Formats: sequence, C-alpha cells, structure tokens
Amino acid sequence: MTSARILLLATAALCGGRILLAQDTTKTLDQGVRVGITYTPGVRPGMVVIPGASLDSLRAIVQRDLDYSDRFELLVLPPATGRFGETPAPGLAPPPLNYQLYRTLGANYGVELAAGPGGILVRLHDVTAGTVRREATVPLPDPSDPGFRLAAHRVSDEIVRWVIGTPGIAASRLAYVQDRRVWLIDSDGANPTPVTTATEEALSPAWSPDGRRLAFTLLGGGHGSIVLADLATGARTTVPTTGSFLNITPSFSPDGRTLAYARSSEDGTDIYTADVAESCCVQRLTVGRYADNLSPTFAPDGRRIAFVSTRAGLPQIYAMAADGTDQELLAPFDYGVSGSSNAPEWSPDGARVVFHREVMRDPQLFLLDVAGGRVRQLTSAGRNEDATWAPDGRHLAFVSDRSGRRQMWVIDVETGRIRQIGTSGAARLPSWSRRLGAASLTTNP
Repeated sequence: MTSARILLLATAALCGGRILLAQDTTKTLDQGVRVGITYTPGVRPGMVVIPGASLDSLRAIVQRDLDYSDRFELLVLPPATGRFGETPAPGLAPPPLNYQLYRTLGANYGVELAAGPGGILVRLHDVTAGTVRREATVPLPDPSDPGFRLAAHRVSDEIVRWVIGTPGIAASRLAYVQDRRVWLIDSDGANPTPVTTATEEALSPAWSPDGRRLAFTLLGGGHGSIVLADLATGARTTVPTTGSFLNITPSFSPDGRTLAYARSSEDGTDIYTADVAESCCVQRLTVGRYADNLSPTFAPDGRRIAFVSTRAGLPQIYAMAADGTDQELLAPFDYGVSGSSNAPEWSPDGARVVFHREVMRDPQLFLLDVAGGRVRQLTSAGRNEDATWAPDGRHLAFVSDRSGRRQMWVIDVETGRIRQIGTSGAARLPSWSRRLGAASLTTNP
C-alpha cells in the first residue's frame, strides 16, 4: 500500500482516550446526503480504520477498499487487542476513543466496525470535530459465506458515500480473458472465478447494466457466436446474430435491452444490434464495403454509439446515432504522429471516451473530451490498451505489460495513481461492471 503512512504506535498509546457520541448523527442512508461533514475535492483527508478485538477479515477488506477509492490517505495502525487498544472487562463498555491522539496522527475520519444487535455496527467518526457523524447497522453473512466479500465491499462503498456524497466502487467486479477463458475477479483483485470452461475459447466479455448477465463471444466451428450467461444460474442463451459469421465485441445498451456487436464476413466487418430482451430484431448499422467497423460502445443516454472504423485507412474512433445514422469522426487524429485507434468505451457520465492509440508503435491510453473534442494522452510506460471504466467514472482498468507480462492495472485518471490487479496468467480484454446491488445499511435511531 504505497500511499499509506505506516504508524508504529504502542498499544498503550491507544488507551485512555475520550469519545463523544452525537445524538443526532444521521439521516436515512437512501437520501444520499452528508451531515455535518466537509469534504474538499482534490484533497485526500486522513482516514483510519480503528482496531478492534474481532472482525479482522472485515476490517482488512474495508481498509483496502477505502485506500483503493483514492479519496483518503489511509493511516495503517499496528495490530491491537480490543476496540481501541485494550480489552474491556466483562459487562463494561469499551474504552473511549482518543480523538486528540488520532488528530495528532493526521486522521480526519475514523471508521469503527463492531458486532452489535442485528449485525455489524458501522460508525463514521469525525475526528476533527470529535464526534460520531454517521452510524448504521448492516447484517453480514459469515466470512465463510460466498456472499461475504460483496457485502463487505458494499459497506466500504457506503462509507465513501457518507463522506463524499457518492458511493465507492468496491462492490463491482471485472470480467477478463485469461488462457482463452472468461474470468471474473473482485475490484480489489481477490476471488478469481471462471465463467467459461477450459475446453471453450471465449473473447470480448461485456457486462449487462444490472450486473446479472455477461455477454461474450464463444468461438467454434469456424465462427463465433455471442452468448449471454446468467451469472446466478449459469444458464446461457445465444444471441440471434443471423448466420454463421464471426460475431465479436458485444456491448449492452444502458437499458440492457439491446446488444450491439460486430459481425465479420468476407465483405468486411460491420456493426449490428439485436433486441436481447425479445430475442429478435437484428439490425445492421454500418455498411463497410470492405472496411471494418467494430467495438461499439453506447453513450450512457443510449442515443449514440462510438465505434472503430477503418473507412479512412487506419482504425480510428467514430460515432453515430443509435439507429446508424449521423456517422462522423469522433476523436481527431494526426497523420504521421500517432497510429491506429481502438477499443473505445464511453464514460459513465457521458463526458469522455477512453481508447488506446499507437504512439511510436506502442498502444497508449487516451481520453477524449466529447464536448470539446480535446484528446489527452494518459499513459506512456509500456504497452497499454483495452481500458474500461469503473462505475465512478474516475478509475480505469486496462491491460499493460509494464511489469514484464500482460496484467490488469487500475489508474485514477485525476491523480495518476496506479495499482496492479495480479492474475495467474496473461490478462486480456477487461470489462468493469456497474455497482453490484445496493448497500443494505439501516440507520440507527
């Protein structure tokens, strides 16, 4: 954890503090408001996950999630016994929190996790003000339960929302290709899970907006079909793509009813859409005439589609209306300076499109400001490609060989902070889900 400050505190220093419990700490969580907390964008306030005698696995997940949100400077405390450094005697209240100590250490906020009636008690301490600002209870499954990690990630996301007003990205997953199989992995790089079998060859995974299905290309018999997999049941359906062609690069519309994809034949590659809600209505959107049109990505309002086309020579980023009309160059390019552009993906807020473009023969990530038409280079070390947006529109996952082999990395586009998501083999074609479900925290009276 390179950004964290390691604080070597004696256990005795954590004893004998004071805690002030506010009586009017919260409003209901689903209102999405902050109460009495000041958060300055661009500033990373100090955050500490307060030690305790139990719930170690939960604390570890929450602490890592808060660090990976890139919103806070995490203060890492040494292991301690008890809530704040000592074990209370049976029947007595836990020792109080020493706000002055945590202020001295640079903490602005403290997160307390404790077992309570009906679930896990989650408190957000405003260390600067010396009070409790938010407090809620969440029922969590046992750590051995398969749903424990996602439930813990949802707790982390709500803590982020308490401070900044919008939730974090921990309760999301990445789909990717490794060894010709589609895999899923948690946003923190844990829990890799295969979706396809070892005997199948798959490409181009894409999430449905609700996170319940995954679309991908399944190769076989000289062609490629697009398959929809229900992640809860494992059930599969094949998209009606009309004919035995190579169908690749699927992308869901924001409402999840339409799937755009590219179909390749001897005449070139063109973009089609299919109504996957009704399993019908295949429509052709481009007419390549021996050019290639592929990698469609819907704008978040569903009205436009960005895509790659070779109609002018090298692959470049174009856009069109969702019905195929009004096709135009979207990302300006400079002949002789940079090369082909590929793999666009529209940001969740619709303001930007990320793609990779060759620079000195190596692909690098670029961001396009859709309104202004400005293009900004985001990476320069190694080969970097196939970027995908996190739900917050601030983080990107992408594939890079900067560590010596192709692995997934995550970058904060505002600060440039970067971290690796390690996989056992070479990773390709990542796709980041939207937030998976809502946190079930109940405000305490």
